[in-house]
Amino acid sequence: MGTVFSFDVRGGPSDAVAAALAEAVAELHRVDEVFSTYRDGSQLSRLARGELTVAECDPEVAEVLELGAEAERVSEGWFSLRYEGSLDPTGIVKGWAAERAARRIAAAGVHGVSVNGGGDVQLLGSPDAHRPWRVGVSDPLRPGGLAAVVSAAGTDELAVATSGTAERGAHIVDPRTGRSAVTDLVAVTVVAPSLTWADCWATAAFAMGSREGLAWLESLPEVEALLITAGDEVRCTHGLAARLG
Repeated sequence: MGTVFSFDVRGGPSDAVAAALAEAVAELHRVDEVFSTYRDGSQLSRLARGELTVAECDPEVAEVLELGAEAERVSEGWFSLRYEGSLDPTGIVKGWAAERAARRIAAAGVHGVSVNGGGDVQLLGSPDAHRPWRVGVSDPLRPGGLAAVVSAAGTDELAVATSGTAERGAHIVDPRTGRSAVTDLVAVTVVAPSLTWADCWATAAFAMGSREGLAWLESLPEVEALLITAGDEVRCTHGLAARLG
């Protein structure tokens, strides 16, 4: 997927954890092969060219397309499954795959797991009985600095996803124009139970811009967010403060 995945696993039977970790890594590689837009022979590429139907692809393809369609509906089209006129669900695949990997490992009996896919993180359980998971949010305007620290205290499931221009430049597309999204934002970080959705909502909100994006994020259940503008203005949803620490 063009990025690095890392795993932090706490507790659980060592043999079961090792097996689950190996399965999760193998599954991430398989997902990359199935959904790659750069490999002509991937199922996604063949589907986009009309050489396969959805029914002829692995079941995960239909699952991702259904999730993407729901993201398009909830965001009123600001999240899109298409790029330059072609089918491209990569905006949802990474978060979905990382969340699936975390849940696979959690099922092995661990008391805590953190899966980080290119800076987007799915947290389940806790690292120990007296300490919650904590995730630093990079400051896009001050390399090496943190804009905030998100805490998973009080919940067993939390995800943190960021969309912006600091790491990959202007790669987020405005679905209305098909060109790079030009807004007042440099980064949007979304905090929600599921990384699948947190990743989608961060991308959609960035394309909207700070005013519309913040208002829309406020309307979503169980979602908090931190938005940073190019003018170094920080805007937050009302409930975000309860997640900082």
